[in-house]
Amino acid sequence: MQVKNKYVYRSKISEAKFRQIVRLFALDLDATQISQIVGLSRVTINRYLMAIRERIAKFCESESPFQGDIEVEYEVDESYFGPKRVKGKRGRGAGNKTIVFGLIKRNGKVYTEIVPDCSKSTLQSIIRGKVDTNSVIYSDKWHGYDGLVDLGYGKHYRVDHGKDEFVNGKSHINGIEGFWGFSKIRMSKHRGINKKYFYLYLKECEFRYNFRDENLYLLILKIVRINPLFLS
Repeated sequence: MQVKNKYVYRSKISEAKFRQIVRLFALDLDATQISQIVGLSRVTINRYLMAIRERIAKFCESESPFQGDIEVEYEVDESYFGPKRVKGKRGRGAGNKTIVFGLIKRNGKVYTEIVPDCSKSTLQSIIRGKVDTNSVIYSDKWHGYDGLVDLGYGKHYRVDHGKDEFVNGKSHINGIEGFWGFSKIRMSKHRGINKKYFYLYLKECEFRYNFRDENLYLLILKIVRINPLFLS
């Protein structure tokens, strides 16, 4: 039986029940915990949580965290998510891992994108689309960042992790590395994420990080009120 719920098309749960699910999700409880509290099956809760993550991902993509920003400081880096590296395999990101590129504005928001590789053309294409050439860029010594000066980024500073250099004055990428740590800790509690849904969990991490000082419960309700959920 359908009930009136402005947040979910053809809903089978009340608005009050849905708001309870959102509140617990905003508090970062997992599906099992939420299921036990609200009295719905874990399968049902998972359907709602995945639908919420889809709306969050669309919201993140619609936002332009760096639009109009000039002469600011950014850190860039790439990270690898997935199973532990297979013994005997070598190289940056060796093994069956998902590669994610990240940009973070110092004391600001982060942007993430799943990429097929860490080549110069892949990484610099994203940077050119997101960062004004008058900005300051900090990176490590990965060759994918070679030549940014030639593209007009005259303020590009690097740290050499290969020589155990992690901070050199203002040159460091501690901000984006902190986000990677935050994301991996959050994802690890799910004890394995289907690669099919990794993008949604990644964008959830981005969302939680970027709006960590806001009321996530109210923000999520606003997002799904504008674009209600549809559970098939």
